[in-house]
Amino acid sequence: MNSVNDIWDEIVNILSKQLTPTAISTWFSDCTPVEIDDCKLVLHTTTDFKRSIIISRFGDTIKAALSDLFSCDFDILVLAGDEINDFSIKKKAENSLPEMEGYTFDRFIVGNSNKFAHAAAVAVAEKPGVTYNPLFIYGNSGLGKTHLLLAIGQEIHEKDPSKKIAYVKGDEFTIQLVRAIKDGTGEEFRTKYRNVDLFLVDDIQFIAGKQQTQNEFFHTFNNIYEAKHQIVITSDRPPMEMSLLDDRLRTRFEGGLMADIQPPDLETRMAIIRNKAAQLGLLLSDEAVEYIAENITANIRQLEGVIKRLTAYKEILDDVITIDSVKRAIKDVIKIGTYIPTPDIIIKETAKYYSLKEEDLRGQNRSKNTAMARQVSMYLMRSLTNLSLKDIGAEYEDRNHATVLASIRKVEDLLKTDSSMAGIVRDITSNINSN
Repeated sequence: MNSVNDIWDEIVNILSKQLTPTAISTWFSDCTPVEIDDCKLVLHTTTDFKRSIIISRFGDTIKAALSDLFSCDFDILVLAGDEINDFSIKKKAENSLPEMEGYTFDRFIVGNSNKFAHAAAVAVAEKPGVTYNPLFIYGNSGLGKTHLLLAIGQEIHEKDPSKKIAYVKGDEFTIQLVRAIKDGTGEEFRTKYRNVDLFLVDDIQFIAGKQQTQNEFFHTFNNIYEAKHQIVITSDRPPMEMSLLDDRLRTRFEGGLMADIQPPDLETRMAIIRNKAAQLGLLLSDEAVEYIAENITANIRQLEGVIKRLTAYKEILDDVITIDSVKRAIKDVIKIGTYIPTPDIIIKETAKYYSLKEEDLRGQNRSKNTAMARQVSMYLMRSLTNLSLKDIGAEYEDRNHATVLASIRKVEDLLKTDSSMAGIVRDITSNINSN
């Protein structure tokens, strides 16, 4: 049985052994299945009177037949007349994702740097579960990976609103899993992600090194893949560069199609600027477009930020867009985009990565795992902030600057000799920058 129609045909066969042909014809000839989901069968009939008879006389028989087929208790919902329209509208709203709004293929500017990833995404949206499964898109932050991911979801949803779509970020998957374990709602968590037609996972790199999360994701991946449903994943790097990723996940990710996105060339950047400006109703001169494209070269998100900044100048300040305005907008966006994490965030993310508490890193615990985590956090604090050795030591119960310096040098030496340490530092840095 592969569809709700097959299941309903089986139910009618069971009913036919208990009822006369006249009864079957009278009550079920115009009764049609709508969907089966979460142990509930939804039917539709023409009148309220027929609905009441189906529920009162045959409801228990239908539930018993479903229980025999699936070995679990079922409910039935019978819609009558025009109720099917309201049900479809509600279902469409339930199955849509607010994250997908605005992310469409026609708003994605295609250039040499991303045309392969774009073509792969379009192919997946046209034949989900058939072409390129899983699709793994990777590249640096701000290049359009999430746009393609959500555009696939938008396209599939538009074609068939009944398709169940789940979207989650890698770190959020971990948070939800921990909460489910704590609350005893593991089955609901698994149902949420495993029984979908399309599974969209953004920034998968955040699950690397988290063993329980990787184990749960492995089984989720297998369930969806074996059902021949589509999986799309994005990451800031290819699987082979995730040093703490389970081999069994790495081989599955690499078993599909891998597509990278590179920074856009000048021509593509100019097209992106014009496209974004048009969306916001902003007219830019060729000189302004070219200046922006020449000065912001590696990040599409920053290009969009400049356009939004110029729009604000025009609308709020009634400013004429000149090259000076463009220079000011670029300076503001780059200044805003310069992120210096606090010591608290660095310690929090390092502790989380090593499955420790923040007070373990700050305190006197000398276990091997804790000592290593503390040294890494000191190295990151030195690398990512402007703090002095004395200031860093103050975050760890006033350790002296010599202790801090020795810890930093220990990590620096490991980075030269131990390839896994580079992956650890990069993963924690990525987590820190996501705050």
